Amino acid sequence: MSVLGGRTLDWLDDAVVMVDQTRLPASFDVIRIETVPELVGAIRRLSVRGAPAIGVAGAFGVALAARIHGVGNTAFDDAVQMVRMARPTAVNLARMVDRVAATAGGGPDAVLLEALAVRDEELAASASMGNDGAELVAELLGHGNPVRVLTICNTGGLASVERGTALAVVQALHERAALEEAIVLETRPLLQGARLTTWELQRMGASNRLVVDAAGPYLLSRGAADVVLTGADRIAANGDTANKIGT
Repeated sequence: MSVLGGRTLDWLDDAVVMVDQTRLPASFDVIRIETVPELVGAIRRLSVRGAPAIGVAGAFGVALAARIHGVGNTAFDDAVQMVRMARPTAVNLARMVDRVAATAGGGPDAVLLEALAVRDEELAASASMGNDGAELVAELLGHGNPVRVLTICNTGGLASVERGTALAVVQALHERAALEEAIVLETRPLLQGARLTTWELQRMGASNRLVVDAAGPYLLSRGAADVVLTGADRIAANGDTANKIGT
């Protein structure tokens, strides 16, 4: 992906670089962000979206603030708060901003190191989730045949820097030649499934089919999918989950 390699968001030459998701799939644009207001704008207009990716973007936002303003002053504190409030409902954003800001006592270099650690942990988590998920799907199904997956919204590398969460499992299945087809719900009203997930599946060369949201229950009732893989915006202590409307 251009200067990003296989990633959709990264730190490069003292700036944040990211794929502008609002332009996909019609145009593949990489934007360079050098100020905190620019980053806040990118989060608010959904140029970067998905809980893990927003968390990493927030971590980089604190690094930007430290590079521009230094640390231990009002300008830095105000910039950090601006990033933290860019999307108040995004739990990952506040958590990662607070985590990275807590290292400010070590100076801008320490802040950047912590932000990069947040990124690296997300990369490792996505890879692990994909592999573990693919093994679990194979274990639960037990038949050894290529799998038909139904998914909603976007949970790939666009949502989490690289590979993804639920879509990381689909990618791992595809890489093991264990994926027959991914059925993608369009995901209204912003069409993340139609615009983003199909784009990611096509880039990885995975067979996929786009359907309207209302077709999901019908396809499941007809046995058209072996497994449903989705993200989870919230996971309760008892295992209950909440996600995109339609899930």
